[in-house]
Amino acid sequence: MKHILVLITVTLLCATSSHAQYVVYDPTMNVQQILDEAQSIAKYVQMINNQVQQINTLSSQLQQLQQYNAAFGTPAQILNLAGFTGLISDLQDTGVGQTLGQLENLSQGINALEYDANGLYHNVGVTFTTPDGASVARTAGLYRPFAAVNETTRNFSNVYADVVSRRDSLRQDIAVTTEQLRNATTASEVQKLTGILIGLNSELSATDKELDHAMSVSVVQNAENQNDQAKQEQARLEEQQAEFTEGIQKYNNTMQLSTEAAQFPENNP
Repeated sequence: MKHILVLITVTLLCATSSHAQYVVYDPTMNVQQILDEAQSIAKYVQMINNQVQQINTLSSQLQQLQQYNAAFGTPAQILNLAGFTGLISDLQDTGVGQTLGQLENLSQGINALEYDANGLYHNVGVTFTTPDGASVARTAGLYRPFAAVNETTRNFSNVYADVVSRRDSLRQDIAVTTEQLRNATTASEVQKLTGILIGLNSELSATDKELDHAMSVSVVQNAENQNDQAKQEQARLEEQQAEFTEGIQKYNNTMQLSTEAAQFPENNP
């Protein structure tokens, strides 16, 4: 009997243990889990596709930028251009021309007395000799107007020499810049070279204006001299008229006409 009870007990225990190991399968829940996992995978795939599209877009933009740089160039890297240094140097050059006031202050009468334009004119000299052989010193102050004209002539000569030298340099820069412009490979290089070329041509025209200015100083000084000469002639004429009027008055006061009747001697028989 005891053996039967033990057998029954073991059998029940085995049955209970075997029932506890069974897995419960729910088809609905399993399908939902599969669908959720599929949606997650789909979202991840979409995210990957978006990233790939962004990478492709950036690559395309980078290629376009590289093509743009190849066609137009990088302006910041275009530094060594022909004519640039010469243009800046000439713009900073103040020139050698002087103002009319400066030239007038430099004018000294003795310079006019000794001026001969490298042998072109006769040297007046600081003294002259009278017919009796006396040496007389000239009044240098009277010759300052002539010295002013000589100074303006010297100023024009200096400006002309300076302008000719600068014009030659500018023309060479224009030629080199034009050649570099013809061989330019990018739009940025073309734009910068064009700007430099415009500046060089403008400065070339400006140098011509310096010659005009120097010439106008000479013309103005010469006109002022002629005006002063006419003024001196007018002053002398006025003084002569005053002296003549004064002389007539003195003569009238000295030579009084007699108001008495003229008396003639009578003839005796």
